[in-house]
Amino acid sequence: MKKSLRWVAVAATAAAATATLAGCGFGGNKTDAGGDSQTLELMVASYSDNTKAEWQQIIKDFEAQNKGITVNLDVESWNDINNVIKTRIQAGKQPDILNIDAFAGFASDDLLYPAKDVVSAKTLDDFQPSFVQNASIDGTQWGLPFIASARALFYNKDLFEKAGVTEPPKTWADMEAAAAKLKAAGVTPYGMPLGAEEAQAETAIWFYGGGGGYGDAQKLTIDSPENVAAATEMQKFIKEGWTEANPGSTDRTPLLNVFIQGKIGMQVGLPPIVGQIKDKNPDLNYAIAPIATKDGSPFTLGVADHLMAFKNKVDKKESIKKFLDYFYSPEVYTKWVGAEGFLPTTKSGAEAMASDETIKPFLDLLPSAKFYPSTNPNWSAAQGAIQAQIGQLGQGANPADLLKSIQAKAEGQ
Repeated sequence: MKKSLRWVAVAATAAAATATLAGCGFGGNKTDAGGDSQTLELMVASYSDNTKAEWQQIIKDFEAQNKGITVNLDVESWNDINNVIKTRIQAGKQPDILNIDAFAGFASDDLLYPAKDVVSAKTLDDFQPSFVQNASIDGTQWGLPFIASARALFYNKDLFEKAGVTEPPKTWADMEAAAAKLKAAGVTPYGMPLGAEEAQAETAIWFYGGGGGYGDAQKLTIDSPENVAAATEMQKFIKEGWTEANPGSTDRTPLLNVFIQGKIGMQVGLPPIVGQIKDKNPDLNYAIAPIATKDGSPFTLGVADHLMAFKNKVDKKESIKKFLDYFYSPEVYTKWVGAEGFLPTTKSGAEAMASDETIKPFLDLLPSAKFYPSTNPNWSAAQGAIQAQIGQLGQGANPADLLKSIQAKAEGQ
């Protein structure tokens, strides 16, 4: 199964695991990994059954163009990779290049090269600015944005026509008007999954869309006035019957299946949903639009995995740079990204893939992507509290009191 079908749940688990590793400390020891400056150890996560073969082809082509450099490949499952890298580091055998989601723990323990040391200036400047910010700590970029996903609003064109809704909503006021018409037409207007699978993502859609958010690496802002207003809007949708029944106990994956069956007017989704619709209900008459926000300003929730380069006893920066610059060249990079069904994190990659109409709506949103504050040490606790509590909006909880409680749990109170 591709990671794209279970991305957020896995990413959350991996981020928490990496945060735990960071808390324990890696010691920052340089090792003898690889042995010589022209032998690279590459550890990557498996995204699909084809991941290994795709990397093998890339390595074969790279080695043919760079005589003398050897790349040894290690492919690990997402279930195992955090434990494997922890064990490797403790044994002083970390890889030279790692593909995983979170990098902050490794950077804080002085295990990584800054990104500027292991790719050319041309490659570094090619990354989308929003992804560079997400890959940086205190102004230093440590992670190399690897693959991305973004959110957009999927809507059922037939149900919109039935309800007399002529265009996708751009603002919350538009959302309310469309939801009221859809409900009157006997349709579930909006899918709002606040179950444990991905409550933090649906909540982020509203928080960021209302001008708030979760905060940054230094400070979490769960109970900000903007977020309280957004939670109040979420609760209004639930109270008015503009969502499915019991959002607090509804997970994203099964609810998207209901949308794919043609029974929900609108729901926020990821790029892989396009492929699922083709497989499960190719006759669904749907379209994709930007997520509606309070004032109509563009926004998408971004998710990114990263490549990172470890400092080892043998200095391999030049060989690492040659390999990473090769990988991020548009013709190589976009082929890999397209084969795995994700979005590129580079500007040149987005330009090269823009002709693909199935992902273009998501590509257009990448410059406005916002991310979870995954480098904040309290984010893991905050995410857990959101997943456990935000569904209480459906039981009539006071939004301000609820967010205050989540904020306290995030801070360990």
